[in-house]
Amino acid sequence: MAEPSNIFDFVDNELARRAPEPVIAMASACAERFGEAAEGVLFYGSCLRTGLVEGQVLDFYIIVKSYRAAYGSLLAATANRVLPPNVYYKEIDHDGIKLRAKYAVLSRDDFIRRASGATLNLSIWARFSQPALLCLCDDEDVRVQLGAAIARAACVMIGAARRHVTGSETPAKLWTTAFDLTYGAELRSEKAGKGAELYGLDQDRYDAMTPLILDQGELLAQVDGGGWTWFLRRANGKFVSFARLVKGAFTFDGGIDYLAWKISRHSGVEITPTPWQRRHPILAGVTMFIQLRRRGAFR
Repeated sequence: MAEPSNIFDFVDNELARRAPEPVIAMASACAERFGEAAEGVLFYGSCLRTGLVEGQVLDFYIIVKSYRAAYGSLLAATANRVLPPNVYYKEIDHDGIKLRAKYAVLSRDDFIRRASGATLNLSIWARFSQPALLCLCDDEDVRVQLGAAIARAACVMIGAARRHVTGSETPAKLWTTAFDLTYGAELRSEKAGKGAELYGLDQDRYDAMTPLILDQGELLAQVDGGGWTWFLRRANGKFVSFARLVKGAFTFDGGIDYLAWKISRHSGVEITPTPWQRRHPILAGVTMFIQLRRRGAFR
């Protein structure tokens, strides 16, 4: 593969890498829900970095043509449009291994807009400035559009963070500052120092990307990195993160299975949700908490 001459080529090369077979199988299972409305699946997150799939939760974004085309339900389509993304959980058996995935749904137009500097919410910047693979995308035009959007996401994130870098603009300072700012603008469980951790996990990649990004002077100049704008980004990010949590209580399909698995993984106390609990996830969360408390899963 030729050495990339710009950030757009760099991202295209990354997205084109072949995903492992278990990842393809799970991506297909998640996308199947949306039929022909699914245009591609973006695989990202810790499992991509480590290569581990067994006992983990794979992270995907399903890119759809439109929310109306993706859902038979007007309620689900409206929820995805008004407060994107909708998030779902999936389990499958593949070659004797139990695979688990959490997948979010965005329309292609929404993804492109949220990867740009035209929105206050920066969750797409934070996630897709990190490595990603594009699975199950047969339309070359869609592939080009998504690649360009992800390249812009990295550029606008660095452009927005530059004013907050002290001293020389080394790759380490740029990326650490950018990740700290973006993760700090969401409700996250990660402790301080996440920016340095993320940079360190893929240092060679970020070092190679930095000069290609800094070459995009016109694009960088369009991004507002002022303190007042970052205040608005943080306010937006905290509110939207909270609103998504509330929405997820009603729309996170498979969430009760995800919760049971998560608790089992961390506490060693196993519980299998009943059909009633799956039909009534909010009430089930209360009854499951009581059950697990009695069995010693919580202190």
